[in-house]
Amino acid sequence: MKFTAATLDEIRGTLAELPGPDLESATRAAAREAQLTKPAGALGRLEEIAQFLATWQGRHPPRLARPRVVVFAGNHGVAARGVSAYPAAVTAQMVQNFVAGGAAVNQLCKAFDADLRVYEMALDQPTADFTLEPALGEVECARALAYGMMAVEPELDLLCVGEMGIANTTSAAALCLALYGGTAADWTGPGTGVAGDALERKRAVVAAGAARHAGAGDGLALLARLGGHEIAAMAGAIVAARFARTPVLLDGFVSCAAAAALHATAPGILDHCLVAHRSAEPGHARLLERLGKAPLLDLGMRLGEASGAALAIGLARAAVACHTGMATFADAGVSGKGG
Repeated sequence: MKFTAATLDEIRGTLAELPGPDLESATRAAAREAQLTKPAGALGRLEEIAQFLATWQGRHPPRLARPRVVVFAGNHGVAARGVSAYPAAVTAQMVQNFVAGGAAVNQLCKAFDADLRVYEMALDQPTADFTLEPALGEVECARALAYGMMAVEPELDLLCVGEMGIANTTSAAALCLALYGGTAADWTGPGTGVAGDALERKRAVVAAGAARHAGAGDGLALLARLGGHEIAAMAGAIVAARFARTPVLLDGFVSCAAAAALHATAPGILDHCLVAHRSAEPGHARLLERLGKAPLLDLGMRLGEASGAALAIGLARAAVACHTGMATFADAGVSGKGG
């Protein structure tokens, strides 16, 4: 399916046509799991991961020959309000670090044999300050969504979605506040490490942005008003992965905020997604409750750049290895339950 949508309404139309799970593959995965040489449920969530992969890849057995990690990078106008411990120039500098192979995500992709793709998104054209006007126009947001969609190629086995962008935890917090209510303090954390007066300033910016755009419309409308180029692109990649039958691992707070904008627009759209980890950003745990997603890992990470999702590829590889490589009771001559 080609994604050339130029308006958010066209994106909304796409969301009404989402393919569902492959129930035949899910049934075959469950049947094999029941025959493996272990007590039922003994591998815990590894069993869930194996069945999830089969269900959304649309085949059994599942495979992980081509996992991909995508990192979208964008800049935010609200960075000028002093909401981050680092200047906006760090976004471009970190992109160069990714390209040079020096970031954490590079090492994790090497460790788990995953392909890494990094996408710069108009770094010299940050979004508008969302306390004053919409961060993105609707056409600009739709184009960013479509750009993210085009990052998903056919025949990928797993997609890990992450980001880089100074001030994007501010954008994510404002988006969550607008979507779910509460207070700015509920959703706003230290991000890159702000504290004290800087954290209070960040909370004030989040509150002002959410108040200005309250009632603007559905999740996509709020994504345009409070999101960013990279946040919209992540949402687009999630949508395209659904059509491509590619299961998704979501990373931390910011990628889950992108997913939340979709979820608010079309419930069920995240069924092909697992959350790789719960980050140390305090709003992330609250957001996962809203999305009804249990993270695979909880290691106190808060780096972004898809690092938690890349790390969870190891769990996915372990799940596939056990599901496909273990002997069945019949193969091994081991008595099953009650045998």
